[in-house]
Amino acid sequence: MNLGSENETLEFKKSIGELKEGVISICSMLNKTGYGTLYFGVKNDGTIIGQEIGVMTLKNISQAIANFIKPQIIPTILVEFIEDTTIVKVEVKGDNKPYSAYGRYYIRSSDEDRDISPENLKQLMRRYDSDSIVRIESNNQFLTFNQLKNLYMINGLTLNEDNFKHNLNLVTSDNKYNLMADILSDNNTYSIKVAKFSGVDKIDLIKRNEYGYKCLILAIQQVLDYVESLNETFVNMDGPVRKETKLFDFSCFREAWLNACLHNKWSRLTPPAVYMYSNRIEIISTGGLPIDYSEEDFYKGRSNPVNIELQKIMGQLNLIEQTGHGVPLIVSKYGKSVFEITDNFITVTIPYSVVNDLKSKITNNDIKLTKSEQKVLNALKEDNSLTVSELCKILDIKQTAINVAIKGLKEKGIIKRVGSNKEGYWDF
Repeated sequence: MNLGSENETLEFKKSIGELKEGVISICSMLNKTGYGTLYFGVKNDGTIIGQEIGVMTLKNISQAIANFIKPQIIPTILVEFIEDTTIVKVEVKGDNKPYSAYGRYYIRSSDEDRDISPENLKQLMRRYDSDSIVRIESNNQFLTFNQLKNLYMINGLTLNEDNFKHNLNLVTSDNKYNLMADILSDNNTYSIKVAKFSGVDKIDLIKRNEYGYKCLILAIQQVLDYVESLNETFVNMDGPVRKETKLFDFSCFREAWLNACLHNKWSRLTPPAVYMYSNRIEIISTGGLPIDYSEEDFYKGRSNPVNIELQKIMGQLNLIEQTGHGVPLIVSKYGKSVFEITDNFITVTIPYSVVNDLKSKITNNDIKLTKSEQKVLNALKEDNSLTVSELCKILDIKQTAINVAIKGLKEKGIIKRVGSNKEGYWDF
């Protein structure tokens, strides 16, 4: 029996003596099409000659694929019997291009495995980065889009029931719902949280709001509404003119949050998140900068969207303006230091205006603290859950003096008590 001819998704090897070459073929097929099949026990012309199966045969194949193809994939390895002859079939599938084998990159051309040049590798990575959200098939093919349709209707736009999924690029080339369809569907699997902590770290969680498991566009807006509701206004009556200050610049938060959702590496199945501390807000998204996109390009707002089709939808629904002004706006307000960019994450830290103003006043001696007040403040900065009795023991100061210091810090607007005396904490 003959299995046909080798092609871009099919490779034959006579035996596992050609295991290394077979692993390279798997790598090249993954980089070309995202899937492929490799047979051991078949000649190049498709003639079945058989593969002897020993105790370690299948394990050796599995280990070679696991050890030498990066990023890792999980193959399906089967023993098949065709006309009383034993062969081994290896099926692979992967969406995390580019793949390497033995530290090098290959791509399939007809039935050949070719080295990828550095420039072609960059093009492959760039193309993968820009279209992965529409190319990757959703694990759930039973999706509904009532929330998305309603959002279009609110914005005065109507989606054609017969072809909207094609017009919005919600399907793959095989007419299967893709990853973008999944995140825009009514009941997706993505948890989008806003977590609030009492201090400057994640030790004491006060509240966690869940906005996920629904159409991403709706979740984005709900997060914006919630965070805006927490943006308190503080009034300063010290001078001759009443001065009002917001806790943080909401326009900068809005841009940071929209960018996090738009440019998130959704293929890693990790949604962006918002963390609120006593002195700042952090917005974290998955995935670093795109290939061939420098930090200078990033800070200047030069457009290079990771998810082009998602950008179009967000633009149609008036969430973004596609002018590239978001990052420059944040830089103009807070500087580049609020951005932390790594290969896997981008974190934007927006400091609270009132906290910074208070620090400045204390540093510049605009707010005078007594020695006891300074000691109490320093202790509470280390642990804002300390009670009065605990402060007495730590600082070796009488309770009366502690109470006087706390009263002074409260009157100067530096601290406030949240919750009960026993189970509450000090907020700055």
